[in-house]
Amino acid sequence: MAHVSAAERRPQLIKAAIDLMTREGVAAGSTRAIAAELGVAQATVHYTFGTKEDLYRAVMEQLTHDLITQVGRSAPADAGFEDTVAALATALWRTVREQPTTHLLLTELSMFALRTPRLKEALEGHYREVTAVTAKLVAEAAERTGHQLAQPPETLARFFLAGFDGLSSQRLSLPDEEAELACLRALVSAVVALAGGRMEFVTLPTG
Repeated sequence: MAHVSAAERRPQLIKAAIDLMTREGVAAGSTRAIAAELGVAQATVHYTFGTKEDLYRAVMEQLTHDLITQVGRSAPADAGFEDTVAALATALWRTVREQPTTHLLLTELSMFALRTPRLKEALEGHYREVTAVTAKLVAEAAERTGHQLAQPPETLARFFLAGFDGLSSQRLSLPDEEAELACLRALVSAVVALAGGRMEFVTLPTG
């Protein structure tokens, strides 16, 4: 049998892990099961990644990269700021509707990482990357359209993602097309209002 380098084997094992855990959940993703999914020895997984946690980190990175790439392609080149934000939010929401298993797997991996010290850095990296990319898209849209942002792009990104994550969880748990669309429109409207300095802030109780 021809030798396959670690560099060649790496994407194969990532795909095998994604396929397996998408079907059966994160709990089923042992190195033995992932190796069997691809038809290789368990030692191959450890040789390529070192540990199961390293493989899980690579899976999170791959899933995140794939979603970011899909949304990035949907960025309009000549629309106004509001329409650009709406287009990007709609593209991201489309991935939730069309690829629910991807978002479910990311959610499962995130919850698993919260209880796994060796994956804490990977989880932080995942959210940091998603936030940074979202902020970059907002900043680019503002610059292209001459829109003066009233809040830092990172704040707008975190605000949007907080609402979007909640909406995604609702979609996975209790789907309601009509309510989801209304909430998505409200979220985008709130982001645009916050970006334009048109949102009034309430005073939070102290103590």
